[in-house]
Amino acid sequence: MKLIIDRFEGEYAVVELQDKSMVNIPKKILPAEAGEGDIISIVIDKDETEKRKQEIQKLAEDLWE
Repeated sequence: MKLIIDRFEGEYAVVELQDKSMVNIPKKILPAEAGEGDIISIVIDKDETEKRKQEIQKLAEDLWE
């Protein structure tokens, strides 16, 4: 998913989604160098997600031993 930073308002970046709707994202979660007109990509890291699921499963199993 790609987002376009439209502008900044206070502590938020107003970004345009692919469907042309606008949402606010806290500036603190964006890279410091992000600016108006920049394109932001959001991706799902499937490898990291699977790794985290396995870690949580292991912790849950260890609780019951």
